[in-house]
Amino acid sequence: MKFLDLAKVNIRSGGGGSGCVSFRREKFIEYGGPDGGDGGRGGDVWVEAVDALNTLIDFRYQQHFFAKSGQPGMGKGRTGKDGASVALRVPVGTEILDEDQETVIADLTEVGQKVLLAKGGNGGWGNLQFKSATNQAPRRANPGQPGVERVIWLRLKLIADAGLAGLPNAGKSTFLAATSNARPKIADYPFTTLHPNLGVVGIDGREFVMADIPGLIEGASEGRGLGDQFLGHVERCAVLLQLVDGTSQDVAEDWRIIDHELAQYSTEVARKPRIVALNKIDALDDEERAEKRAALEIASGGRVYMISAVSGEGMPQVLRALMAQIDAAKPKPEDDEPWQP
Repeated sequence: MKFLDLAKVNIRSGGGGSGCVSFRREKFIEYGGPDGGDGGRGGDVWVEAVDALNTLIDFRYQQHFFAKSGQPGMGKGRTGKDGASVALRVPVGTEILDEDQETVIADLTEVGQKVLLAKGGNGGWGNLQFKSATNQAPRRANPGQPGVERVIWLRLKLIADAGLAGLPNAGKSTFLAATSNARPKIADYPFTTLHPNLGVVGIDGREFVMADIPGLIEGASEGRGLGDQFLGHVERCAVLLQLVDGTSQDVAEDWRIIDHELAQYSTEVARKPRIVALNKIDALDDEERAEKRAALEIASGGRVYMISAVSGEGMPQVLRALMAQIDAAKPKPEDDEPWQP
């Protein structure tokens, strides 16, 4: 299944059916009076967050969702049938944006959340509704209200507890594969991940979800490479794990590049708790480890974890640090106050 996190969709609710102008015509009934029924109501357009979806690929092949219009009213006081509604099924974590791609209409973060995007038009009144003591034979009926047509954007932001950030070939996919059941592409030649991956990571009998986004390069905020288009997937994360390639010539500069791109994308993302880890230490001797760790600690201004996703060295420590940050970010239940009469 291909990954798609942005889709443009055209929606239109159903129009209401027209009211009917009709009169009762029966033998031996001279003044039957009006009996035109009302028109049916148009169908609505809904969006619903469902389980077992993690991509918007379905909206690449269908971009138009039109609800049915209501049927016109009929004689003998019969009301027209209501139009059928339609529902867009989207993954949890989908934002609904207006046509300007900036105005957020809804943010679906829980399974089962349902939002009305376009309300169907009301059916028009038949002439039976206009009958009165002074107008006993009305010859008018209302047309149904038209449906609402609009263009919306669906933007998926994966819901994960922790996110991986780093330059291409920093070992993010290898880290995710070593700690979870995810199986991203890994090879012995340089390349970058092309779409985000999710994995469930376990440590000390507990689990959390980690997202691996495509690597950033210098100038990503200006559109270079894949740009920062996938950084939206770490906006919901409680903590970021920034991996730095230990075999790089300048690990401090690698850290600064990612730090700059995160800040250029969003101050909210840049302020998220971040854990820095020097990866691929299995390829370094003791002197190189100490030298690069010191340089990275000076650049980041905090603790640097030494890990190797291949050999597993230092992995439990960094996973426990991630879990601690995730626990700290969760809202704490308020203490129950003692009951007082």
